[in-house]
Amino acid sequence: MTNNPVLVTGGTGTLGRQVVPLLRAAGRPVRVLSRRERAAEDGVAYVRGDLLGDPAEAGARLDEALAGVDTVLHLAGGPKGDDEATRRLVAAARRAGVRHLVYISVIGADKVPLGYFRAKLGAEEAVAGSGLPYTVLRAAQFHDLAFSVVGKMAKLPLVPAPGGVRWQPVDVREVAARLVELALDAPAGAVPDLAGPRVYGMGELTRGYLAAQGRSRKQLPVRVPGKVGRAYRAGANLTLAGAERGRRTWEEFLSERLAA
Repeated sequence: MTNNPVLVTGGTGTLGRQVVPLLRAAGRPVRVLSRRERAAEDGVAYVRGDLLGDPAEAGARLDEALAGVDTVLHLAGGPKGDDEATRRLVAAARRAGVRHLVYISVIGADKVPLGYFRAKLGAEEAVAGSGLPYTVLRAAQFHDLAFSVVGKMAKLPLVPAPGGVRWQPVDVREVAARLVELALDAPAGAVPDLAGPRVYGMGELTRGYLAAQGRSRKQLPVRVPGKVGRAYRAGANLTLAGAERGRRTWEEFLSERLAA
């Protein structure tokens, strides 16, 4: 194993904030691609750059960020543009001779007909077709996202309960630990998905959220229409067999989060 820096995109996000300390604990120096200037601290250096900014500037910043890097963890993501951002990163990683590109995707990227999932699939294809040694991990939605979604719904007088929509939320710390394990190992291609320990209907997630706060709300059953609704009702966003399972439950997450 070299001691060259590991480049992390999205290193200041929900997942990145868990990944970076684990890499440091493993003794690896870390370089983070960040949209704004940050001072280096405790073995972590920052290079300002925006994967979706001006192409010429983004390319130059990536070349700087990738200098001397063997391993890249691509965690940056957003509501749109992940495919284009990844194509830019892949091009720069090829120029730099990166030896291992690790990408975090989402379960159902090839099945759920939403723009976010399509962009994730496009990013997967860019990584797999890059010619670089790579690892791709698909994960379920994080507990943090479930918390945000049901928190917004729970503010309504009648809380929507989308029928047939199920999630299997996973703890971000478990995803981070798995990604670091993969990054420090040999490239493995597409690895088994990582999901949470239990499948919940959206109504269950909301009831759990409200109960943990000692609250209640009436729920209004709703049907998600069209292709998206059919995909969710068919469980296209789930991996019910063959996935690795996290151990931390939604209830445990809620207890800790609300106590904090």
